[in-house]
Amino acid sequence: MLDHDVLRTVAEQMMGGSEVSVEGRTFRVARTGSRRFRTVRFVMGGREYQGIEQNPEKPSRWGKLAREGHRVVQVRDLGTQKYVAAIVDGKVTEYGGHRGG
Repeated sequence: MLDHDVLRTVAEQMMGGSEVSVEGRTFRVARTGSRRFRTVRFVMGGREYQGIEQNPEKPSRWGKLAREGHRVVQVRDLGTQKYVAAIVDGKVTEYGGHRGG
């Protein structure tokens, strides 16, 4: 199980500033790709994750929410390279089958 409070805080800090603080450590928010989406690599519970601002041009339900003006952040486990959660306006949705480790 992922720590939803930490994920909410990461998404909020990432979308509103240049740094994210997690478990006493500070991580820099970067801009990536030609569209300059926000991204941040962070450690939570001993595992490394990446928060990525949702591309509103994607045809997914998350892309649709981003097009509608919602703040959508995808979270990827960098150890497994799998997306494990999405945060929409502070509400965390874990993807099925994810077991935090």
